Amino acid sequence: MIFILLVLCGVLAGTLAGLFGIGGGILFTPILFFLFTSTGLENPTPWTIATSLFCTFTASISSSIQQRKERNFHWKEGFLVGLLGSIGVYFGKVTVTSPYYTKDVFVALFSILLFIVAILFYRRSRTDITFQVINNTFGVVKAGIAGVLGGIVASLAGVGGGIVLVPIMNLLYKLKLAKAVSISSLAIVLISLSGWLQFAFLSGTHEGLTQFTIGYVDFGSGLPLIIGAFAGGFLGVRIGHSVDQHYIQIGFSVLILIIATMMIGSIA
Repeated sequence: MIFILLVLCGVLAGTLAGLFGIGGGILFTPILFFLFTSTGLENPTPWTIATSLFCTFTASISSSIQQRKERNFHWKEGFLVGLLGSIGVYFGKVTVTSPYYTKDVFVALFSILLFIVAILFYRRSRTDITFQVINNTFGVVKAGIAGVLGGIVASLAGVGGGIVLVPIMNLLYKLKLAKAVSISSLAIVLISLSGWLQFAFLSGTHEGLTQFTIGYVDFGSGLPLIIGAFAGGFLGVRIGHSVDQHYIQIGFSVLILIIATMMIGSIA
């Protein structure tokens, strides 16, 4: 029964991801959080983050492949940001597994992240301005700053880190938006891979929701989400082509605010 429910949730998450053009982590995380908390799983925060990173890793591969097909693939910069992002993932993982990163802290941080995403999408719906290239140089220092910050956010919230990477590269470094998205897509593959592997091989005994677990990664809960997400992703893209993007972006902002409110309500 849980398997079917997770597949359906995955279809919904994939449809929304395809419709709004976002990474799956921003939706995988709340779904897994509600699942793990509602079933009474002990210490649900690291389980949510680790399993969401596994789901995000799988989903992000298809995004990067799509970027390559569209000949918008900057593999050197993407690998550099992703590899350096693993450093940020490590520091985030240390924080998550400390006694100070409680469920309340996680919900507060993730809700703030959701509010930021909602504001960004709403502002995007109100303007058609796109930042153009001013400085196209992208060295190790810039890649390190973006990667480390993206990795920290990824491991603290269970997302790919794109919400940090794209604004830094587009707004701060003045890279063309298409290039920033391409670099972020590949970097997210490496950052999320590093994330779930680091959580998977933590020492100690951890009892998850299903028996298919390694460390804090619950594959039994993540795989049904991934299956549904792949199916829903194609549906979301098709729907997106027939709906005005202005209404899509406003709708997503409202949806994100609802999710944030629900997460806050779960600990109130």
